[in-house]
Amino acid sequence: MIILLDNGHGFDTPGKQSPDGFFREYAYNRFLTAEIHERLTVLGIDSRFLVPEREDIPLPERCRRANAICEQFGSDQVILLSLHINAAGNGQQWMNARGWSCYTTRGETRADALASCLYEAAKTNLPGMRLRTDYSDGDPDQEENFYILRYSRCPAVLTENLFMDNLEDVAFLESLEGSMAIVNLHIEGILRFASKETTIPS
Repeated sequence: MIILLDNGHGFDTPGKQSPDGFFREYAYNRFLTAEIHERLTVLGIDSRFLVPEREDIPLPERCRRANAICEQFGSDQVILLSLHINAAGNGQQWMNARGWSCYTTRGETRADALASCLYEAAKTNLPGMRLRTDYSDGDPDQEENFYILRYSRCPAVLTENLFMDNLEDVAFLESLEGSMAIVNLHIEGILRFASKETTIPS
């Protein structure tokens, strides 16, 4: 199985930072994907950066890269995780919204199973924190037709790893405990999904 890690946004993406300007989403996303990649490599799992560049890469190009790998190895041998940090306001003031969430496209797909595995891992790695869910269709993930999810041919999810405009969430993300909790939940979610995928050789 090939794990594609998409670090959302780039250094040149407008906004995408805490109200005080110290927390930058593009940098933190790259930190997270680097840590996840290193851990997966140690476990012998093939993981790849979808965007090794520092600048923002347009969504069509991101999907083209993902789909080229799907074409080479088969869509059932690839999963994609796009990592982001959420925001509730316009970036000018601290807000109250908190929590972790995972998105898939609308409808039932294999990505729903991946998202459910990530939610299970989030329960154990983010105890006491809000998990933002939508059980209206029977599973916890939230559904939106985000471009990276809709146009990637493999199962793809987008995680929103707390809020960059909430003081408590930012403090947690910047701590060693918090950053490793976010890394661990992605690793554990991937491993849970892989163990359930009988069509994907381990």
